[in-house]
Amino acid sequence: MQLLDWIVLIGTLVFIVSYGVYKTRGINKVQDYLRGGNQAHWWTIGISVMATQASAITFLSTPGQAYHDGMGFVQFYFGLPIAMVIICIVFIPIYYRLKVYTAYEYLESRFDLKTRMLTAILFLIQRGLAAGITIFAPAIILSAVLGWNLNILTVLIGVLVIIYTVSGGTRAVNVTQKQQMAVMFTGMLIAFLLIISYLPENISFTNALQIAGANGKLDVLDFSFDFNNRYTFWSGIIGGTFLALSYFGTDQSQVQRYLTGRSVREMQLGLIFNGILKVPMQFFILLVGVMVFVFYQFNLAPLNFNPSAEKAVLSSEYSGEYKKLMLNNELIQEQKHETTIRYGNSLDQSSSEEKNIYKSRMLELKTLEDSNRLQAKTLIAATGKDVETNDKDYVFIHFILNNLPRGLIGLLLAVILSAAMSSTASELNALGSTTTIDLYKRNLKVEKSEEHFVKVSKWFTLAWGLIAIALASFANLFDNLIQLVNIIGSIFYGNVLGIFLLAFFIKYVQSNTVFIAAVITQILVILAYSFELMEYLWLNLLGCFLVMILAFLLQTFIYSPKKPISIEN
Repeated sequence: MQLLDWIVLIGTLVFIVSYGVYKTRGINKVQDYLRGGNQAHWWTIGISVMATQASAITFLSTPGQAYHDGMGFVQFYFGLPIAMVIICIVFIPIYYRLKVYTAYEYLESRFDLKTRMLTAILFLIQRGLAAGITIFAPAIILSAVLGWNLNILTVLIGVLVIIYTVSGGTRAVNVTQKQQMAVMFTGMLIAFLLIISYLPENISFTNALQIAGANGKLDVLDFSFDFNNRYTFWSGIIGGTFLALSYFGTDQSQVQRYLTGRSVREMQLGLIFNGILKVPMQFFILLVGVMVFVFYQFNLAPLNFNPSAEKAVLSSEYSGEYKKLMLNNELIQEQKHETTIRYGNSLDQSSSEEKNIYKSRMLELKTLEDSNRLQAKTLIAATGKDVETNDKDYVFIHFILNNLPRGLIGLLLAVILSAAMSSTASELNALGSTTTIDLYKRNLKVEKSEEHFVKVSKWFTLAWGLIAIALASFANLFDNLIQLVNIIGSIFYGNVLGIFLLAFFIKYVQSNTVFIAAVITQILVILAYSFELMEYLWLNLLGCFLVMILAFLLQTFIYSPKKPISIEN
């Protein structure tokens, strides 16, 4: 990184933090601190909701996901617009009418205190874990690529977020997310345009798409009913709908974003805005990853994009074997570059037979390259060192650092860190609010002033920030970070959504049966994931229907209204 990159990076982060603190100074009312004074317009809500979900993992992992597996991941988001409509019709009017601070307050009015406490605790567990990953993801990747100290990076990201989130609460989160989203979109758009400009002179954008398509990177839709296939149209439209319903309808980190709205209409318009733009946004980010793939069809790509992995294997007993693979990788890529150029040129002027010859050779070389990379991963794993063999999360950052001009590297790093700060701020804000309202205030026996609860909320937010930093310091990489966050959510979300759907629509089911069904369901869902009975998106569906069916059966056959069970509220 050059001086200009440091100026852009530090200047962007300092401005966002300072702006958040300045714009929200002097807040001393619970309504202002936890619900932003209910002054948010629909566009602020929409941007805030989108920014909360668009973490650094989105901008690091999603392009790498597309680089390796193509555009199919976009199916994950197909259920989101459906969920937005349902939440607007069902959830928002109820939350607004009851004037709740958290989603879990409603469950006490419908069921009882223990059900409210259970759902709040489930939220705190899964969102607390997710907050740690949200900080950890950019920290470990940047530390591996740039050589920065991992612990210092983790603490830096956490502290920056804590400063303005503790200071201004929900309003600080909302006002800073506008700037953060502007930085994110500007950086990604510039990166996309630069990738296209870096393509060979005779390869147009249309040719690039055809090259990507020939390599299977543009296969968006998969209509198979294979439960072992992670991303299909059906898992996205069904499992994705239930995940989005749970996340946007019952997860306080999102509910708190639209509870700041001026009216029901503003809240609804904000969510519809998010529903309309979210899928195109993810499609675009995946397309950036596909264009990075096309770029590396004409430029040398490393055998493994994770520099820590290569460093580990090159300093091990497998160094000689790995160097042979590196040499073989270069030879394969040289042939592939030449063949891809010929295939690209043939798209506009050659016969179908010639195109097919070049395409077949290109795919043959890709198969050889993939086999070479797989052997490299095997050697990396054989070192026995604590290093991740999967390099999906490192693809985009490698491209940024090795190909972008001075100044833009700083901007793209600012995109990654802004995204980390944005989503982490929402999570800490929600964790602090839920702990204050659902656990502390609800169980407090004496009346306290508004200033007291604002102070308590700040302390809880600070505590959760420190917990998130601690979790990030002890975290380990997973197959793909964006998947890890969604897996954690899927384990808990379906159960919580089922409880809310019972509360909304099944008046026959009472509190004690719901509580027992929820506890049993959570255990069964964790077991289903542990034994890999299905892909994680389907866990949302399993958890939702399981808790509803169990509660109904318990209420009907065991604990009828005439035979109440003796569990104290």
